[in-house]
Formats: sequence, structure tokens, C-alpha cells
Amino acid sequence: MLDGIVWFFQNIAMAFYNLGYAITHPGLWLSWILGTDTLEQKQSLMRFIYYGGSHQFFFVVFTAFLILTGIGIWKRNVMWGAVRVLERFANTVGRFFAWAGLLMVLQQIIIVFVQRIFVQADITFGFGVSITKDISWWAEELKFYNALVVALCATYTFVQGSHVRVDLVYSVVSYRTKKAIDMFGSLFFMMPVSVLTWMYGWYFLWRHLVVPKPSASDTLERVILKARALRWNVETISFSPNGFNGYFLFKILLVSYAGMVFLQAIAFFYRSYLERVEGPESEGKFLDRDSLGEGEEVYEGTH
Repeated sequence: MLDGIVWFFQNIAMAFYNLGYAITHPGLWLSWILGTDTLEQKQSLMRFIYYGGSHQFFFVVFTAFLILTGIGIWKRNVMWGAVRVLERFANTVGRFFAWAGLLMVLQQIIIVFVQRIFVQADITFGFGVSITKDISWWAEELKFYNALVVALCATYTFVQGSHVRVDLVYSVVSYRTKKAIDMFGSLFFMMPVSVLTWMYGWYFLWRHLVVPKPSASDTLERVILKARALRWNVETISFSPNGFNGYFLFKILLVSYAGMVFLQAIAFFYRSYLERVEGPESEGKFLDRDSLGEGEEVYEGTH
């Protein structure tokens, strides 16, 4: 027990060094962006993979959260600023990728027309440089549009208050108790689940992009040794002979989803804390929610 407590605080202390070292030595973990032709570039990619799912990276993020929280408690305008930035990020990403739902509908209509009316086996799309794919490829790609909406619009929907909720006690407790429940939920439900999803999703992603396959149990020394045999091996399988073959994109969306939920958990914790401290008059302060127009208020938050 004591060893675990010491390890915890040691990692918080080391977070400052780890962050500073990463910032001052970007080539050690980012030079792979320019290519993976040399051994040094391959090693930088393996370091990037290792640290992206490591406890060192977690403690850098966790320590930054603790510092920002401390400053925010001291100066509330800083915390409100963090809330506004994080919620604006969720809204901007969500509002953009929500259009994938419209693309999904339009593409499905085109598929039906081409397949049933024009009796064609493939669809060509593009101007100048065109893409020709089998009907089944375009049909399976609809799953990707759906994944875009689910993964990248989840936090936007949360900000808009549109997720389905099961309320057993929340509506009958006091205002301050509600905010305490929100704070508890963001810290002990949203954050841990998003961290676990990231940790599993990170290695799940890279195991479908490179070989030798990285593992969460690998040490840094071991992944550096693996770098000698490193090569890209991007997943291109499909569920049908001519179906959509970009399923590695779903793994990227899983990691993106986890990261965005973690950031929204921070925003929700800060908002709940500030609204609890400042009272009911601050509820919904700086909250940017979509409106259906005058007279439609009853339907807002239910889409």
C-alpha cells in the first residue's frame, strides 16, 4: 500500500521532467512524421507508440489537470475559460461531423438508384481524379459515416444535453446536491472509462498499422529493439470481397472518441464545480446550445 502511494507521487513529480524532456527533444518521438526510412525514425515511432499508452503520459495529463484545477479554484475566470474552450471544441467538432449523417442518407439514396434503377455494379465519384468502387464498397462505407457521428459528436451531444438519461434521484435532490453528483460522475465515471478506452484503443489501433505488433506489456527497451524490423502494415481487410477496406479508420475514431470524452469530463467537472460555488444564477453560464427557434423550446435537448 505504501509502495503504491510512493509510486503515485513519484510519477506526479516526474511528470514535470517527462513533459519538459519531450518538449525539448521532439525529434526522439516525432521524427517519424517525415518518414520511417532510417532506424532513428523507426525508433521515434516506437517511442511515440509506447508513450501514447504509457503511465508516464497519463501522469503528465493528470498533473496538468491538477495544476489547472488548483489555479481555477484560486481564479475562477481561468476555470471558466477552460470550460468555454473545451465546450467550444466539442461543439465545433460535433457540428462539423454531424453533416456525415446527411452524407450517409444521400449516399444511400444514390446506391439505391444506381443499383435498382440503372442496374450498375459500381459507382464512379470525383472530378478530374475519380474513384471507382463496387456498390458493396460504397454500401459498407456507410458504417464509417455512422461511426463519425457516434465518435465525434458524442461530446457535442453531451454539451447540448441531448443524451438519454435515466433519472432515479437526480430530479428530487437540491441544486447543490445535483452539482455534487455531476462532479462525482465526471471524476469517477467519465474520466476512468475514457482513460481505459484510450489505453486499450491505443494499442488496438497501432496493432493494425505496424509490425511487429506493439503490446501494452512491452517495455521501452523492448519496443526500441522491435524498431529494427518495423514496417507499416495498414489494415485493408473488408467483410465482403469488394467491400469497404478502411477499417483502421474506426480504430482512429475510437481513440479520438476517448480523448474527447476525457476533455469533456474535465469541462463538465469544472462547470459543475463553478455552478455549485456561484449558485443557481450561474447555471448555463457561457453555455452554447443550439436553438430550434422561437416557440420550439420544449423540443430542444431532445434531438
